[in-house]
Amino acid sequence: MRATVNLRDLVIETRIGTYGPEDVMPRAHILDMVMTIDPALVFIDRDGMEHVFDYDPLIRDIDALARDDRYHTQERLMTRIVQAAARYPEITEMSVSLRKTPVLENSGHLGVTLVVDAKDLAELRQQKVAA
Repeated sequence: MRATVNLRDLVIETRIGTYGPEDVMPRAHILDMVMTIDPALVFIDRDGMEHVFDYDPLIRDIDALARDDRYHTQERLMTRIVQAAARYPEITEMSVSLRKTPVLENSGHLGVTLVVDAKDLAELRQQKVAA
């Protein structure tokens, strides 16, 4: 078995980039995350939050990070989101995608995706312990 928690199309309140008067200003920054977790946290015998991964604290962390600062790049906010998610031992792998819209006039999405496998996540967690 393999289990994932899927967060899709979360419009986050953030300020990213520096724009001139002729530039297209994004109206939205949208986050997608797929987090691999232990299947035992999804395929459960009894109903109750104590048997599953409680993702609400992570959503609050993401919201706080997004509102925390003005970012020059999507990549920096994404890095901070990955670091926050790494604090949750239930997450064993993840894919994070952050995109903005529009790109030209009233169309298009532009974004970046980062895939963090189990080895990468272990290294991130080890760096935090060493820091």
